[in-house]
Amino acid sequence: MKPLRQAMTDAMLVRGFATHTHRSYLDAVSGLAEYYHRSPEQITAEDIQAYFLYLVKKRQLAPASCRLALNGIVFLYREVLHQPFQIKIHIPKRPERIPELLTHREVAAILAACLNRKHRMTLTVCYGCGLRVSELVHLKVRDIDSERKLLRIDQGKGAKDRPVEMSATLLVQLREYWRVFRPHEWLFPGREPTVPLGITSAQKSYTAAKGKAGVDKLGGIHGLRHAYATHQLAAGMPLIKLQHQLGHKDIRTTMRYLHWLPNDQGGTDGTDLIADLERAHERRG
Repeated sequence: MKPLRQAMTDAMLVRGFATHTHRSYLDAVSGLAEYYHRSPEQITAEDIQAYFLYLVKKRQLAPASCRLALNGIVFLYREVLHQPFQIKIHIPKRPERIPELLTHREVAAILAACLNRKHRMTLTVCYGCGLRVSELVHLKVRDIDSERKLLRIDQGKGAKDRPVEMSATLLVQLREYWRVFRPHEWLFPGREPTVPLGITSAQKSYTAAKGKAGVDKLGGIHGLRHAYATHQLAAGMPLIKLQHQLGHKDIRTTMRYLHWLPNDQGGTDGTDLIADLERAHERRG
């Protein structure tokens, strides 16, 4: 298995896959091999179908986890072993859930409840720019373009850079933060100034602040990104602009926020706009 593991790692490296994708895909293939105590090269199509039935029925994995495992296994066979993968694997559909969206008042309460000044600035930037937590903790001081009021997201999801607009108020807060903490490289350093703040630390600071603020809605720090998106749409930001701000590859991902907007914000539930955009997407595709 070791040579195969190395070959798979090399194949992911040359394609520029993220580190967490490496781990997930390798874990998926290791799980399959360990289940049958055989190399994947010796595992049949029927074996793979039975394995996914085991994942769903016995291990009761979530649809997203099953799909991630399938992606890893398909990658192995097609890109490493150079074998066709024509096995029909049925994965349960992921349930569409409307998140418990934070109101403006709840966001303000959470930020006010975060007494650690650095962590409060971290959460403020997360909400103020609608960032993913992985993007947030990897911000560098040089990513701030004060003149144009832009924040440069370096190698966000999909290994793509993008500029994100900042408000004048947020820029003032960042300047004050810099005057107090004087970060050198990482905008939000961890315990050691040479390493960025960890994702877990950012999550914990959000959870603690949410608890102190008395906000009992479900969800982690990603809720600030959801709140940013819905609040910007409600304030009139065009959907195309929000797509670029959030770094979505497919506008249909951004369109989900139209469904999540309360009907009394913007005067519409977005149904007509969604239909128009979907028809336009079909014409392009």
